[in-house]
Amino acid sequence: MNLLTAQQARMFYEMSASILDLPQPHMARVEDLQIPTRDGQCIQARLFAPSLRSDTPPLPCLVYFHGGGFTIGSIQTHNVLCRELARIAHCAVISVDYRLAPEFRFPTATHDAWDALQWVHHQALQLGLRPGALAVGGDSAGGTLAAVCAHHARDANLSLALQLLIYPGTAARQDTASHSTYENGFMLDKATVDWFFGHYIDAADRDDWQFAPMLAPKHEGLAPAWIGLAECDPLVDEGVAYGDLLRMAGVAVDLEIYQGMVHGFVNMGRVIPEAKRAHADAGHALKKAFSVAP
Repeated sequence: MNLLTAQQARMFYEMSASILDLPQPHMARVEDLQIPTRDGQCIQARLFAPSLRSDTPPLPCLVYFHGGGFTIGSIQTHNVLCRELARIAHCAVISVDYRLAPEFRFPTATHDAWDALQWVHHQALQLGLRPGALAVGGDSAGGTLAAVCAHHARDANLSLALQLLIYPGTAARQDTASHSTYENGFMLDKATVDWFFGHYIDAADRDDWQFAPMLAPKHEGLAPAWIGLAECDPLVDEGVAYGDLLRMAGVAVDLEIYQGMVHGFVNMGRVIPEAKRAHADAGHALKKAFSVAP
C-alpha cells in the first residue's frame, strides 16, 4: 500500500473489502445523514438499525469510526461490521465518514469525530434514538478517534455507556516490542504505518494526546471500555498498555486478545472465521452496556 497514492489505496481497500468481508446482513432501517462540523462543512454518515422507528421503542446508538490509518476507509468498507454490531446488540449504529488525510491532516479527523458524537447526542429524538443511551467505537485509527471522543465526552459531561475499541492506536511512537515483532509479514507492516502517519500528522504533533490518547492528562472517569486486539498485530502491545492504564485509573475494562489474528481481521469474515466471534463479543458487550446504562 505504501507504494500507492492515497487515492489508489482507497480504491484498493474498497475493492478488497468487498471480497474479504461477509455478506451484509439485512437492516430494516438504513438512512444517510449529513452532519455539520465546526468549520461549516458537512460530513456524511449512515444510520443502520435492525428495526423501523415505528416498530420498537427508540434504540440506543453506537457512533462508529472506521479504520484505515486516517487515510483510507469509508462507510462502505465497514458496512458489514456496522450492520453486524447493530444486529447483535439490537441497537442503532451511525457510521461516520470523517475527512481523510492527506487532504485533511491532523486534527481534522478528531474534530469531525467529536462534532459527530455531539451532533448525534443532540439529535437523538429527531433521529428516533433513545436519549442518553450512547456509545462510541471504532477500529484501528477509528479506535483512536473513539478513545479521544471518550475523553472529550467525560469533560463535557456527556455520558457514554461504552467505548468500543478494536485494535486502537494509542501511543505517540511505534516503539513497543510488538511493533518490532510484527513489522513485516503480518498484514499491517511498518512501511504502511509510516505511510499512513506521514500523510496524517506532522512530527511536532505526535505527542498530542488527541493523536496518542495514552498521553491524555488523566484517564479517571472515562466510560467503560471493551478492547478487542489481534495477537499478531504491531498495535497489540499499546492496546494492552492502554487497557492497563484505564484500569489503574478506575475504569472498567474488558480486554480480549484474539489468538493468531492480524490487524484488520474483523473485516475479513469470509476468509477468517474468527471475525464472527469478534463481532459477537463486541455486539454482546454493547448490548450489555446499553442494558445497564441509565
